[in-house]
Amino acid sequence: MSDLNIQKHAVSVVGVSKKWGIVSAFSDVSFDVPQGEVVALLGPSGAGKSTLLRCVNHLETISAGRIYVHGELIGYRIGDRALHELSDVEISRQRQKIGMVFQHFNLFKHMTALQNVMCGPVQVLRRPKAESMELALQLLDKVGLKAKQDAYPSELSGGQQQRVAIARALAMQPRVLLLDEPTSALDPELAQEVVETIRKLAEEGQTMMIATHDMGIARDVADRVIFMEGGRLAEDARSTQFFTAPKSDRARQFLARLLPV
Repeated sequence: MSDLNIQKHAVSVVGVSKKWGIVSAFSDVSFDVPQGEVVALLGPSGAGKSTLLRCVNHLETISAGRIYVHGELIGYRIGDRALHELSDVEISRQRQKIGMVFQHFNLFKHMTALQNVMCGPVQVLRRPKAESMELALQLLDKVGLKAKQDAYPSELSGGQQQRVAIARALAMQPRVLLLDEPTSALDPELAQEVVETIRKLAEEGQTMMIATHDMGIARDVADRVIFMEGGRLAEDARSTQFFTAPKSDRARQFLARLLPV
């Protein structure tokens, strides 16, 4: 893959493999994510989609290959004959531009919604508190929760907590937003609140990669589907094509089970 191709994409995954000892999560995965695109990572449980997502911001180390975000090699520097892992400080700097939203929200329980959203700009980016508060209020308003700014996580529904988590990730003004099963811990009604928030972000041009079992996100919000199965990338297609005419037998079986006629 040429340097020019890497530079022009928001994310480039190049021949990436991940192993734990002799156990392989996935092997030799390659794809690009253009700026402004929403990519859904689909596949059965254990296919490696969440692990791959975590590799993009180096929460998981890779066993082979390279990952670039806006042309910058993530987690490593190139040595004479090998890649050398960056220091914790350097990795933290890279993560500032890669937002992450987790399945179980991971909000700070002792902080209000407003404080949760403010903490990154204040503590990591060293922005003034007044400026950070203004940004946090704007983002809570964006996700429909400005009225809940003084509520603690225990006072919020699961869907509300996840929307605060999205606002917190956006407060760092990431170039890429990663969402790991953002609706799987929610009942359908609360999940729909989160889906609508993700849809709005997509309409605004936010680059996103979403590991999900939620067919609503993949079909109605994502531009593209990457289908993983058996530790490999089995299919890479536009969302409309994947849901109407998947190419692989395994993808057809997967959809038939989740989307019965």
